[in-house]
Amino acid sequence: MTQADENTRYSTSQFFNFEADSYLERTSRPVYAIMFLLPFIVFYELGTIFINTDVLNQSQVRVVAFVWLQKFLGYLGYNGKLAWVAPPLVVILILLGLQVASRKRWSLGWSDIGPMWVECILLAIPLIVLSLFVNNPDALGSAGQGASLPCFSVTPLQSDNVSHIGTLLPSMVTGVGAGIYEELVFRLILICVLMLFFQDLLGVEHRVSVILSIFISAGLFSAHHHYVFLDGQLAQSTEFNWTAFGFRATAGVYFAGLFAVRGFGIAVGTHVFYDIIATTLNALFFQS
Repeated sequence: MTQADENTRYSTSQFFNFEADSYLERTSRPVYAIMFLLPFIVFYELGTIFINTDVLNQSQVRVVAFVWLQKFLGYLGYNGKLAWVAPPLVVILILLGLQVASRKRWSLGWSDIGPMWVECILLAIPLIVLSLFVNNPDALGSAGQGASLPCFSVTPLQSDNVSHIGTLLPSMVTGVGAGIYEELVFRLILICVLMLFFQDLLGVEHRVSVILSIFISAGLFSAHHHYVFLDGQLAQSTEFNWTAFGFRATAGVYFAGLFAVRGFGIAVGTHVFYDIIATTLNALFFQS
C-alpha cells in the first residue's frame, strides 16, 4: 500500500488526517465511539428505569431527541418494550456502519478510555467558562440569588436546570441522554443530511456546504432548547432570549467542530460532561 493510499484510508468521515494508529486517529474511529459510549448508554437506560418506578412513564428524564427516535422506530413497527431498547441499538448500529464504511482498523485499546474522559472534561471547560461569562457575568458572586448555567438537555415536560427536575441525579441522567441522542440527531444525522442536500443535490462547493451545514444544525440545536416539536405540535419549553440562544448556537458550532475533527465519541463526551458539570454547579452554587 502506498503512502497516498494510506492517507486516503484514514481520511474517510473526518476533516483532518491524523497519523495512523496515533491516539487522535484511534479515538476518532467509530468503533472507539461505541466502546467509549457504552457506559453512558447503560447509565442513561438504567437511570431512567430506577429513577422512575413506572418504566412506561419516564418523560421527566427521557430527552426529546430520544423520544423522537423512539417514535420514529414505533412508526417502523418497533413498539412496546422493544421501542425502549431500539434507540441505543440504533446508535450502535449506525456507528458500526460508519466503521465499516470508513475502512479503519477495528483494534481497540482500553488504555485510551481514561485519556478520552480527561480530554472531554477539558474540552467542556471552555463552554463552562463561556456560560458563566455570557449568561451571568456575576454568577460566582450571586450564589443563592437564582443564577444558573444553561444545560443542553430537553425533556417533553421540563426544560433544563436542576430546579426544574428536582434532584441532581435525574439532571445528570438527562444530561447523559442529551449528550448521546442530541449529538446523534443534530450532528451525526442532521449534518450528514444537510451535506447531502447542499453538496450532492444542489452542487454547492464542499467547504461552503460544510459551513452551511454546521451553522444550520447549530441554529436548530439551539432553537430546540426553546421550542419543542413533539407529537406533531410545536410548544415553547423555555422563555426565549437571545443570550441563551446565542450561547447554545455557539455551543452547537463547537460540538460540530469536535464531531468533524475528533469524531462522534468525543463530541458526545464533551456534551455529556458539560451537562454534568453545569448541573452540579447549579445544584451546589447557583440555585435559589
